[in-house]
Amino acid sequence: MSNIVNEHVEKYIRGLVHESEDYFLQLEDYAEEHHVPIIHKEVKSLLAFVVKSTNVRSVLEIGTAIGYSASVFARAMNGKGKITSIERRESYHDMAKENVEKLGYETEFDFRLGDAMEVLDDIDGTYDLIFVDAAKGHYQVFLDKCLDKLNPGGVIVSDNVLYQGMIASDEYVIRRKKTIVKRMRNYLDHISNHPDFTTTLLPISDGVALSYKHGGQDE
Repeated sequence: MSNIVNEHVEKYIRGLVHESEDYFLQLEDYAEEHHVPIIHKEVKSLLAFVVKSTNVRSVLEIGTAIGYSASVFARAMNGKGKITSIERRESYHDMAKENVEKLGYETEFDFRLGDAMEVLDDIDGTYDLIFVDAAKGHYQVFLDKCLDKLNPGGVIVSDNVLYQGMIASDEYVIRRKKTIVKRMRNYLDHISNHPDFTTTLLPISDGVALSYKHGGQDE
């Protein structure tokens, strides 16, 4: 149990999510067998919803892993648009490139190998959506480096922000995780009160924050 959602509720929600097609099932099986962190089913559905409802055509992803969430974005964009994704682990980086090739989409993939703290400085252009799913203790730094890379009206999606409930209550904090918990709390406080964003926090999976950047066409 995650200390965030009652396990019966969590199981029920995941049961409502349509079964993945073979491509995603294979990645899910691999991730489970090899202990690769990928997004949960309900987050997969949320990302697809955000992409389709806001007509996202460009994504910057911090934390590629084996390309599972990048594939979710590509599928939600109907194979169009562009995805730039950063991964510091070479084996994951190489596997992600191989995996997305199997999709056969026209999506423009740009996989970057290296530490996001450094790679972000070399990325030009702007994006409709930025997905943060990497080192939990560095979300604040990632945000600072991404502010000018997000289009007005764009969304930052930050995953695992409740960190197994440790963010919400000291009762759940593991001693060796205290620094990460402190930094994540600071991050959530900062982005929730940032003048350029409207942020909402969803208690699904391990916690997801959605931050809308002001200045969209309807404002």
